[in-house]
Amino acid sequence: MSPLAITACTLTTALGAGNAATLAALQAQSSGLAPVRFENLPLPTWTGEVEGVDAVALPADLSDFDCRNNRLAWLGLQQDGLRDAVAAARARWGGRRVGVFLGTSTSGLLQTEHAYRHRGADGALPDDFRYGPTQNTFSVADFAARALGLDGPAWVVSTACSSSAKVFGNAARLIEAGLIDAALVGGVDSLCLTTLYGFNSLELLSTQICRPWDAARDGLSIGEAAAFALLERDATTPPQGWMLGLGESNDGYHMSTPHPEGAGAIAAMRAALADAGLAPSDIDYINLHGTATPSNDAAEDAAVGAVFGTATPCSSTKGATGHTLGAAGGVEAAIALLAMRHGLMPGGLNVQQRDPALHLDYLVANRVAPVRRVLSNSFGFGGSNASLVLGAAS
Repeated sequence: MSPLAITACTLTTALGAGNAATLAALQAQSSGLAPVRFENLPLPTWTGEVEGVDAVALPADLSDFDCRNNRLAWLGLQQDGLRDAVAAARARWGGRRVGVFLGTSTSGLLQTEHAYRHRGADGALPDDFRYGPTQNTFSVADFAARALGLDGPAWVVSTACSSSAKVFGNAARLIEAGLIDAALVGGVDSLCLTTLYGFNSLELLSTQICRPWDAARDGLSIGEAAAFALLERDATTPPQGWMLGLGESNDGYHMSTPHPEGAGAIAAMRAALADAGLAPSDIDYINLHGTATPSNDAAEDAAVGAVFGTATPCSSTKGATGHTLGAAGGVEAAIALLAMRHGLMPGGLNVQQRDPALHLDYLVANRVAPVRRVLSNSFGFGGSNASLVLGAAS
């Protein structure tokens, strides 16, 4: 593919709202994870909850969209001049030539959970419950497009944890086909009971803070996030970075367990490198999917080793943000851009003892060095895999 300019990018996670807060936390190697407070759940686990989401007020003309997921999206859209950048792209290309492609896994499911708590005696849901603009999976893209005055193609990808990486490919293909000239991509996923109890039922939640690549890792910590990037056919000013390539695969190995040898992950990484016209040695840093479940980390270690060998520095940032599910690909793309702009390979947090069975050059402390190209992995349930290659601005 031809490189696409990333002219704006932002993320809001448990580390804070915006790029500056995220960078400061990464540089300090501090985590946003804490024992679960959300909804006063009795689960013994840790979460990455974004502060202040419940207090966010949507604009009056968008009040029908009011739910936690869209409040989180609105909070994220306010950061790092993103709305101004989108307005400039709209003025340059026209609102119909700017697409909106976002990833999510549960959308506004919490709103439906609340509605079920307040059913009438006959079981009817409350009259003020609006499924369409809240829980409906398309809700977040519809909300963002309306909030930003965009009339181009818009949709949501919901392929679990690969969702907001795959939307980069959606945008690239439509731009290459000449159907649009720019696109807002990324993802939003907010905490809800179904997610937390669902992962708990699968015995995938850790009772402690998650520890990717640790010998005693025993599960993940769920987070929430909003991440957005603006892709354009070209840039009139120096961009924040470049989208160089994307690889996708679906190995269909198991509904919730990765292929033990990482077959689909290998295919996605090789396809991403081929799309970017790069060799494995051209990648300076790999942001791993790295969820801290025993099977995920082992499979990804094997897959990355098969493509890159064991010398490329890599780490998972989920020990800082938690696993933000449908938003993870967008979050980690934004972190990759920060890594390149500031020469920072972030160390993976919470490792007490490296797993001797894993062989990658997994960083447990920050490494300050030039970072020109990053590969970021996002691997979802059902074997839905995406690997994204990003390049530095200059």
